[in-house]
Amino acid sequence: MIKLFRGVALLWIICTWLLPLSGRAQGDPLPSWNDGYAKEAIIRFVTAVTTEHSAQYVPPEDRIATFDNDGTLWAEKPVVQEMFVMYRINQMVMQHPALRNKQPFKAIIDRDKKFLKNMGRKELLELMDLTHTGMTEADFRKVALQFFESVRHPVLNVPIAQLVYQPQVELLNYLRYNQFKTFICSGGTAEFMRTISWQYYGIPPEQVIGSSFRYQYVDSAGVNDIIRLKGLSTLNDKKEKPVNIQYYIGKRPILACGNVGGGGDIYMLRFCQGNTYPSLQLLIHHDDDDREFAYEEDDNLSLNWAHQYGWNVISIKNDWQVVFVR
Repeated sequence: MIKLFRGVALLWIICTWLLPLSGRAQGDPLPSWNDGYAKEAIIRFVTAVTTEHSAQYVPPEDRIATFDNDGTLWAEKPVVQEMFVMYRINQMVMQHPALRNKQPFKAIIDRDKKFLKNMGRKELLELMDLTHTGMTEADFRKVALQFFESVRHPVLNVPIAQLVYQPQVELLNYLRYNQFKTFICSGGTAEFMRTISWQYYGIPPEQVIGSSFRYQYVDSAGVNDIIRLKGLSTLNDKKEKPVNIQYYIGKRPILACGNVGGGGDIYMLRFCQGNTYPSLQLLIHHDDDDREFAYEEDDNLSLNWAHQYGWNVISIKNDWQVVFVR
């Protein structure tokens, strides 16, 4: 009887999680969004492209939506994958103490301010080579899962899972309910994001586009796996995002969402805007220093393009009733 009760209870939990998507879509599909222009624009667009016989109708097979990850689906101050780099360096030093006095391990562990301040993209990519390669994909996934299960955000002091934006989870669910296929298209490495994409966002690994390392298949000495080699095969940022969307999906998205940060998403949004179907571009503006972080670009490029091309700017401060998942 107890086992039967537990089984019924589990079934009820699953149903209350899956089935309410219909209710939310019919009632308020975006309850964590404040009423206003941004929310109305999203609902109006989704309604238009999914209403048969309307002038803006888009067939389900062409309802593609692409989302950046850092700063768009979860917080990016600091970038989570940079946190993973630091985690790996500490892990490697624990396993091999002799590395403690070698560079760049020593500078990072000592939090050398000069070293960290001068660390640009080239240096970060070298650190990623150092900490992400020379292992099988199975081993990398194991290490990444350990990171996600154990590390907390250095400022907000919450697990990584709680850095996910609740309004964006609702948007992803709303789109999928309306037969959109949702993709991540981010500068983070694909396999790193694939580790948690289903758990955090409901996006399967095969719908994650990211920066990628070079790989080699090995089938010898008891090893039968893909080995990570040094050197990225693609850095999925800026103009590379449309290129990789074409390469992996073969279609332009009709909805693209990025964020104000380093100008890394503007070409993805422009690519979306060139669709022959109706399209919607969303740009997250980090303007809430109380609940998240407030920052902009020195050249204001993303917001300037949003104004020039008529994109919808999402104010975290004004458009989101809730910021993070609970």
